Amino acid sequence: MLRVRPSVRKIATALLASLAMLPSVAIEQELELDYRMNEQIVQVPAGLDKRAMLETTVFRPNGPGPFPLLVINHGKDPGRPSAQPRDRFYHMATAFVKRGYAVMVPMRQGFANSTGRYRDRGCDMTANGHLQADDIRSTLDYAGSQSWIDAGHVIVAGQSYGGLATMALGTRDLPGVRGLINFAGGLRDDSNRCAWRSALVSAFAEYGANSKVPSLWMYGENDSLFGPDLANRLHEAFSQAGGRARLVEFASFKRDAHGMLASRDGEKIWLEDMVRFLKSVGMPTEVLHSVPPPPTPPRTDYAQLDDLEAVPFLSENGRRAYADYLTKMTPRAFAVSPSGAWTWAEEGEAPEARALITCSAKSREPCKLYSIDDYIVWNGNRIDAAEKASMTASIAAPADANAPGAVGSTGARQPAPAATAAPTAD
Repeated sequence: MLRVRPSVRKIATALLASLAMLPSVAIEQELELDYRMNEQIVQVPAGLDKRAMLETTVFRPNGPGPFPLLVINHGKDPGRPSAQPRDRFYHMATAFVKRGYAVMVPMRQGFANSTGRYRDRGCDMTANGHLQADDIRSTLDYAGSQSWIDAGHVIVAGQSYGGLATMALGTRDLPGVRGLINFAGGLRDDSNRCAWRSALVSAFAEYGANSKVPSLWMYGENDSLFGPDLANRLHEAFSQAGGRARLVEFASFKRDAHGMLASRDGEKIWLEDMVRFLKSVGMPTEVLHSVPPPPTPPRTDYAQLDDLEAVPFLSENGRRAYADYLTKMTPRAFAVSPSGAWTWAEEGEAPEARALITCSAKSREPCKLYSIDDYIVWNGNRIDAAEKASMTASIAAPADANAPGAVGSTGARQPAPAATAAPTAD
């Protein structure tokens, strides 16, 4: 992931406070645990004398197991690692739980609610990968001690910085680990005098020379961080040094292929190659379980999707935001409140839940979903012109910047776009 150079980090932190009024800033909200996949959060010991605890999301099928295991490793957002939300990789986890796997997503030391200290070695990408791989190894050690894990059938995957760490992990003796999957692996550092591209090539060459596990790599044509030229340099360095890796270069994916793994539509890109790779390393691929989709409100005949005047409770600024929402990619959701608050969320996990949570945080009254994807779910009564004019007047321009009224935006974080909103004066 993109690492903001130290000279910019303090400036970026200061700007975030002032930019909270603008539509490009994400407000992260914690999603409820998903009972359909037995989601839970466990603490995995790591670090010196195992004194650090890694906040680790677990998904698993029903039953006692033992289950084959997939470990998925996250990237790094700009800014403080401790401010980064818990990653779940929900869509990939779902595909594997359906196939009988348990899935673990550890947040490494210093990230999210994990304890310990985030460690890096500046522009030394080889060392950075190894440092992060230490926590992945701790997760594997923990998993191997659990009766519900089949420690002889393990796959380790990583996205962005997690992909770099996964490939570093592959240089170690890993009993039971059958294969590695690298989704757009790397780490970008735009600080002065950091030739990060060359440093990444050197890192992957070192990992390839010492690699002990076969791997599958996936990089997209419009990846904003690690484009095709760099992806090919990394793969060539790794393979020429002796590493076993198959590179899959897929076509442009939405706005940025770097976020493909976090998208509901990403499975169409990675599933076929993933299944082929799993079979080649002796891992199960047959679908064994049904995971029902999350419940969503039914569509209604309240109004046409593009009828801006039909959306209740919105001022002129809110209607402009709804028009902007209609240009966004699915999955998406738009929520409104009688107090005048509104929020929209796009892409990533559960945009409808994120829109409701963020809207409610900015509203004096409960929020409800108005639209999901390309249809209306609002089931309230239509509001006549006089009533709408009265409501619009009652929610006009609050003097308090923290008063209700929310501007939504993509606010995409890598690899998983987040629910977004910020207060504004209408």
